[in-house]
Amino acid sequence: MQKTKTNKIKIQFLGAAGTVTGSKYLVEADNKKILVDCGLFQGLKELRQRNWDKMPFDVSEIDFVLLTHGHLDHVGYLPLLVKQGFKNNIYGTTPTIELAKLILLDSAKIQEEDANRANIFKYSKHKPAKPLYSYKEAEAAFPLFNSIPVDKWIDVDPNISFRFQYNGHILGACFIELKLNGKLIVFSGDIGRPEDPLLREPAKPKLADAIIIEATYGNRLHPPNAKHLLANEINKAVQRSGTIIIPSFAVERTQLLMFLLWQLKTEKKIPLLPIYMDSPMGTHVLEIFHHNMDWHKLTLEESVQMCSEIKIVSDEKETDVLVKDKTAKIIIASSGMATGGRVLSYFEKYLGDPTATILLAGYQSEGTRGRALLDGAKEIKMRGKFWPVKANISMIDGLSAHADQNELLAWLNRIVNEPSQLFVTHGEKESLSTLAEKIREEYNWNVGIPQLNQVIELH
Repeated sequence: MQKTKTNKIKIQFLGAAGTVTGSKYLVEADNKKILVDCGLFQGLKELRQRNWDKMPFDVSEIDFVLLTHGHLDHVGYLPLLVKQGFKNNIYGTTPTIELAKLILLDSAKIQEEDANRANIFKYSKHKPAKPLYSYKEAEAAFPLFNSIPVDKWIDVDPNISFRFQYNGHILGACFIELKLNGKLIVFSGDIGRPEDPLLREPAKPKLADAIIIEATYGNRLHPPNAKHLLANEINKAVQRSGTIIIPSFAVERTQLLMFLLWQLKTEKKIPLLPIYMDSPMGTHVLEIFHHNMDWHKLTLEESVQMCSEIKIVSDEKETDVLVKDKTAKIIIASSGMATGGRVLSYFEKYLGDPTATILLAGYQSEGTRGRALLDGAKEIKMRGKFWPVKANISMIDGLSAHADQNELLAWLNRIVNEPSQLFVTHGEKESLSTLAEKIREEYNWNVGIPQLNQVIELH
């Protein structure tokens, strides 16, 4: 199909608009179509159903895809993009590509397992239930991946170039500077913390004609000493003599929890309980940490010692044994919002145990099991059944890999010009509106909150 020639710059917000997940931004300029991020919607059912929708345009017209980082809500739609006819390059940093491959395969595996379970136990209205995409369809995206170094401008043609800049958050994460017809657009991706225990301080943009910035924690401030708070929660839970289950994101959060728990145990600030990490993907992420040492602050010696103190569960048979084990222990298991993964096996055993503690260790999106527990749900639906909640539910703040409100505002403080437009995305309603108002107060810039599928034209 012949593309329409245009010198205007348009951005369509195909995801992460009015919600936290599903990041996708379509940029059109100079007869080119560029997709920045390509993520799945998560959380509320009405959002997840959008994952089954085709893109509202011919995806074969997309010239290339840029990835800010490897989380599912930023890369999870890629197999569907390829399935719909996309055949061009997907650019990301080396760790982002390595993590994206892991996450896509894990996502496909979980979807295949969930569909199979739904068909066996007949709790889906679809007959048969099908996965969003298969393992084979996830792998089909891999040949399109291209690794790009940080802090280097890549020229696509005389009028289009881009650059990745280190952004903390998780391994490989970057913000993207995209030059189009003399205009510079900055896509923040997910912004990390300036004092993250594992990752270095994010870089900051210095120039921008337009900015798209995330607002996950746009209405909140992280507490100062997360490690101390974690120790307090563990010690309170230990007094009940039960098992402690920590649902955790496999990428970065699991490694951070391992690092902090290892430190606390070594410093004798928590009891010498056995600690287990039960996340196949989390184990692979550890390997990526080991061969991307320049992307984080963890030394090889610290990594070796940490892994020797924490038992890494390798297969589901070990999970079954742990589930039946009645001794008190700490288990870190994916997924972080309890939307799937091995943590559900532990939930089936321990949600009804009044001595057990479910320790939530990160942001919980609307519509997830983690959010329901946080909001005081008396029962949780899993695998076609309802399970009563009698375990103790706790939340530890400050472990998030997302910048908080003050850190988001500070991320903008080196920009020397006044951007013509700034758009706040990747947040729930209150986070978006609060951060937008704070940016107006701090910088007196033109700030907008786009709606899903809205198309804007840069001034």
